[in-house]
Amino acid sequence: MKKPAASGGDKRTAGKTGSAGSRSLSREFALRALYAQSLSGQDEVDVAAHVREDQDFAKANAPFFEALFHDVLTESADLELKLTPHLDRPINELSPIERGILLIGAHELANCPDVPWRVAINEAVELAKKYGGTDGHKYVNGVLDKLAKLMRPEEFQKKT
Repeated sequence: MKKPAASGGDKRTAGKTGSAGSRSLSREFALRALYAQSLSGQDEVDVAAHVREDQDFAKANAPFFEALFHDVLTESADLELKLTPHLDRPINELSPIERGILLIGAHELANCPDVPWRVAINEAVELAKKYGGTDGHKYVNGVLDKLAKLMRPEEFQKKT
């Protein structure tokens, strides 16, 4: 997996978890941790500790990373159930990268009302462009767009 580059993040919500670090970078680190955990089977505490050792981690929003990584792992079965009707294949046939990105996006749509649905989807699409396979970002966008319609109908209807 490529090393995440520093990014400005979505500044509208960056401070809401008690840290001024980049939420976008936190999402990248959460994806790296999910990927490493899925391949190694290592304990989540050890995986998170390893990710925090990266020199760029200081630029991330650490509380947001911690919450995102641990919550996605805890809720993965429920998030997978929400995603499954919108997938064209079983979730275990997705690449670990696409699966992780979709879980992060689904978690934000379900549990982070301070993150607008457009931001949640855009952040997931950007992760897919950076780390996913060719045209994986289109797949991620399509799946999360369908999920957003169901999970945030009022907000989605305001779409202009």
